[in-house]
Amino acid sequence: MNRPAAPSPARPGTALLLTGGARAAYQVGVLQALAALRRHGEPAHRGSPFDIIVGTSAGAMNAAAVATGADHFSHAVARLSRIWRGFHAAQVYRADALDAARAGARWIRLLSMGWALARSARLQPYSLLDNQPLRRLLQAHLPFERLPQLLAGGHLRGFAVTASSYVSGEHVTFYDAIDDMQDWARAQRRAVRARIGVEHLMASAAIPFIFPAARLSVDDRTAYYGDGSMRQMAPIAPVIHLGAERVFVVGAGRAHQPAVATDPHAGDYPTLAQVAGHALSAIFLDTLASDVERLQRVNHTLSLVPPAQRGQTRLRHIELLAITPSQRLDELAGRHLHALPQAAQALLGILGERDNVHDERNAALASYLLFESGYTRALMALGRADALAQRAAICQFFGWRHRPGDVG
Repeated sequence: MNRPAAPSPARPGTALLLTGGARAAYQVGVLQALAALRRHGEPAHRGSPFDIIVGTSAGAMNAAAVATGADHFSHAVARLSRIWRGFHAAQVYRADALDAARAGARWIRLLSMGWALARSARLQPYSLLDNQPLRRLLQAHLPFERLPQLLAGGHLRGFAVTASSYVSGEHVTFYDAIDDMQDWARAQRRAVRARIGVEHLMASAAIPFIFPAARLSVDDRTAYYGDGSMRQMAPIAPVIHLGAERVFVVGAGRAHQPAVATDPHAGDYPTLAQVAGHALSAIFLDTLASDVERLQRVNHTLSLVPPAQRGQTRLRHIELLAITPSQRLDELAGRHLHALPQAAQALLGILGERDNVHDERNAALASYLLFESGYTRALMALGRADALAQRAAICQFFGWRHRPGDVG
């Protein structure tokens, strides 16, 4: 096993927060820009600019890649970029025509027979898509065995992923951190120290109904957990509990997304695919934007409190920089619907779009399932461009020298 390099001179308490879906390719473009800006402004530094890393859903996979490569940030980002640039849905879920036909047949049979007649494990499907290929991908590319030595060596202060319990209804943050870190609990959310591995990522990325839940043990009790975006009332809270003083957030939706200007189908009754896409957007996108606004209000309120009195409150100022898409990702996904694999087309068929699965009204749902290189590369390019457009703010946030000129 390779020895970690010397710890990074990252500013202590600098956190990275990533959210999810196939949209998470956008985050990789932002990370590419960060790596380039750092090489340009601090060429001698190899380690990660983050000592706290938290991810949810597909963002948990990106977070894990950055965390397990915390001793060489540029290399970790380069490896992650290679995966996303060549992505195919078959690396995430069974995407061929035969698997799609089998999945569709199970659901059609189930709906036609009724739940009362489909109680056997053989007949009752657990999800619309089978994401076993994702488990193999994560096992092949994420060296979780490196985390203990990276924490012990000072490269990381804390790493966490989030998931939602289908049994207790709690939103759970699974974390690994330096020894002085303690578990925490709030209403309907808690944190549990764990040796994080592939199963935690499978749980965090288990989009409800679409991917199966994963089994995890908490307090010697085993239960099924689903996507960490569900019931996530305060997505920024875990990084603050882990000691963050500065939070760099990469979102998967525009902070203030405008309504579609013209839609020829605006008066039509929404399809089930549209409803599903809308529901997923509410789960994945709305809570982060709200939490960012909440933190900004807290920071503003604290700025009005005299310094002598700030110590009497448990609140503290948290520096925040959020990078979010400058374009609607639904619209970007709509340009790539032709690349939907057979399994995703079968899913849209089940949800009522048998005649025209390439209808752009399905773009919101498809944007979470389009693990195809055309779409992921477009997302990465957008993320890189959006980050470089804020290069001055990024360099100020990290304390890097801002050198005008081309960034390689």
